[in-house]
Amino acid sequence: MNANITASASSSDPDFSNFAMSFMAQALAGQMASLLKVEFAKLKGPTVQPMLLDVKQAATYMGRSEQAIQHMIFERRLPVVRDGRRVHLHRPDLDAWIERNKE
Repeated sequence: MNANITASASSSDPDFSNFAMSFMAQALAGQMASLLKVEFAKLKGPTVQPMLLDVKQAATYMGRSEQAIQHMIFERRLPVVRDGRRVHLHRPDLDAWIERNKE
């Protein structure tokens, strides 16, 4: 019985060879997919970042809550760009606020 177990695990067994080839092919395909993903990302080029952010985007950018950004706007600590009722924040103004408040 031990001879059968040893024989079934040997490389001369067609089932084992098929399994090994399938495993190696899947591993190689996964590595190739990872490499191609990186290369295709390079081909896309840089993404365009908006200059004007809404309150929600500004909150994410600054790492603050939306309420905190609204409070800073109300206190006029952050300048805004208004278009009717819409309120936008200019990204360089947010960067300037960050620089002014560094310790």
